[in-house]
Amino acid sequence: MTLMKDAKAGLTEDLEKIAKMEGVDPEKLRRSVAEGRVVVPLNPIHAPRLVGIGSGLRVKINVNIGTSPDHIDQEEELEKTKIAIEFGADTIMDLSIGGDIDQIRRAILKTIDVPLGTVPIYQAGLEVAKTTNGAVVDMTEDHIFNAIEKHAKDGVDFMTVHCGVTKESVERLKRQGRVTDVVSRGGSFLMAWILHNDKENPLFANFDHLLDLARKYDFTLSLGDGFRPGCIADATDRPQIQELILLGELVDRARNADVQVMVEGPGHIPLHQIQTNVQIQKTTCHDAPFYVLGPLVTDVAPGYDHIVGAIGGALAAYYGADFLCYVTPSEHLALPTLDDVREGTIASKIAAHVADITHEIDLGQDLAVSKARKNLDWETQFKNVLDPDKAQRYRTRRMSTEDGVCSMCGRLCAIKMVKQYLDDDKPMRGKDTE
Repeated sequence: MTLMKDAKAGLTEDLEKIAKMEGVDPEKLRRSVAEGRVVVPLNPIHAPRLVGIGSGLRVKINVNIGTSPDHIDQEEELEKTKIAIEFGADTIMDLSIGGDIDQIRRAILKTIDVPLGTVPIYQAGLEVAKTTNGAVVDMTEDHIFNAIEKHAKDGVDFMTVHCGVTKESVERLKRQGRVTDVVSRGGSFLMAWILHNDKENPLFANFDHLLDLARKYDFTLSLGDGFRPGCIADATDRPQIQELILLGELVDRARNADVQVMVEGPGHIPLHQIQTNVQIQKTTCHDAPFYVLGPLVTDVAPGYDHIVGAIGGALAAYYGADFLCYVTPSEHLALPTLDDVREGTIASKIAAHVADITHEIDLGQDLAVSKARKNLDWETQFKNVLDPDKAQRYRTRRMSTEDGVCSMCGRLCAIKMVKQYLDDDKPMRGKDTE
């Protein structure tokens, strides 16, 4: 039995718990999971906390961590997971490509209680290149599927699989051309493999075998966007949309096999194309949960791409995206530091919360801050904000000499002045504003 098949049979205890956490009707949630509009990444071997992703629920955020060949520090990556979860990450993805990848993944699984995602083809390609003195394109189908099963046996809860990179779509990309070609690492692995071997993508050609593995271990498929645009000039082009149409067909096959599935999306998208992209995905993929990177709405802000991603993410989630992958200030530049992870997580959390407000979710937190602000109750404000430590540092950095106010307005604090006269029911006097 899979979680999706259980949901088709009836309401479960786990679904009742999620419904309570989300404040939604349990039966409505059950139908959404049974029909594939909501997924709950939960490999029983890992058994993480319950996280629902999809239609009608809070927008969730994912944080990527992982080593690179140039910087291998397992303890630092574990610390990143702790920081990300502290500041609101709902899931973690391990994208490690340096060091002992198996050991790092297993250490993360032991450390975190949220769902973990991976991209198994990274390990498959790297291990072939390392152990055979060959290249990524020397992978066999067995290498790819053995890596997937290894991750599943360890307890990985969801996996990115680039099933939509096919011989046909590669030829289309070659004919059309792009400014940045392919920027997805997994997509580039498979494009190179297809061209070198003149064969179909094993993940597409053997999709039924992939479904068998997902059903056996009950992990969620995250259909990767191997042809996502790597710059706004490439946004919403034919290779991207062709891949999305194919992924929609694979969504149907996964649902019929009782396998949970979500769809990944762009990428770099200008602001005015975000609504269209979300609507196309939701239509072609029959309302499967939409997992977006950013989107990044301009290419000119390295060092500030967490802000760029938050702008795009808030709008995408407003229009119906369900799952935001964070972006850090070091995007396009370097492996993120601990500080970068914190900044990126908070930026993505802000974007998710902004979208939730538009869906009338979690309004109480904003109201609590507003009431505390009116009462100049700093302690209560700090308890309800996303980053209390930073808020308190700013508050104390330049303290006002006036009691209870901040140093922006000092004794001319509008809230304090109006409150005084409303409470006293006295007319305003000129000397009080001198």
